[in-house]
Amino acid sequence: MTDRFVEVTELAGTDISVEQLQRMSHRYHWAALYCGQKDVLEVACGSGPGLGILTRVAQSLEAGDFSAEILALAQRHYAGRVGLTRFDAQSLPFAAASKDVIILFEAIYYVPDAARFVQECRRVLRSRGKVLIATANKDLPDFNPSPFSHSYYGAADLARLFDANGFDCELFGYLPVGSVSWRQKLLRPVKKLVVALNLMPKTMAGKKLLKRLVFGRLTPMPAELPTQGTRIDAPARLEAQPDRTYKVLYCCATLRP
Repeated sequence: MTDRFVEVTELAGTDISVEQLQRMSHRYHWAALYCGQKDVLEVACGSGPGLGILTRVAQSLEAGDFSAEILALAQRHYAGRVGLTRFDAQSLPFAAASKDVIILFEAIYYVPDAARFVQECRRVLRSRGKVLIATANKDLPDFNPSPFSHSYYGAADLARLFDANGFDCELFGYLPVGSVSWRQKLLRPVKKLVVALNLMPKTMAGKKLLKRLVFGRLTPMPAELPTQGTRIDAPARLEAQPDRTYKVLYCCATLRP
């Protein structure tokens, strides 16, 4: 069943927090730093909010998602501007040594066998090619997993995963826990208790009221993120060990020669 992911995925037009929009924009502008004049593939692109940013810098861009229903939203919006195909992250339908950069944002935990995905990246990437990962930090005390997730990867886990499959791994943290709003700081212990008691809503609809309580104002998610006018703070470098400082983890894994 593929379209269950509609229930847990932020889609164009749905209400999201300003912080979620900030996080989304940051990760794609961060990825763009690696994609200049490269052949790029985005895996699990969802409804494609970051594809416009990537097309401005990449030599070529292809993307896809496992959910046909979600992918159709991207296909309607981009209307041929980007090659979009339905595929499984564990079996990439691309020739060996055909890409320079592979992106997987906020989705590694939905892949049943992440090692198979990394092995596919090793096959599809050219020498010194890169895999870019963004994922929620599972090592925070109030971390809440998605109901359809398989395994989450912290900083140490990502380093082990990629090292075992022939990649050198650079790790980064984004959005320090201490920088969040006073509202989030006050409600963080409540969220931790809700997670511990397994009372967290499972669907996007169920989470909407909770988002409004924790984050305040919500905003519609754009079909395509703005390509200009966003200042990007460099993420902080992390060691390959559990991190409890940052809400988001980035990984840049480079294929060894």
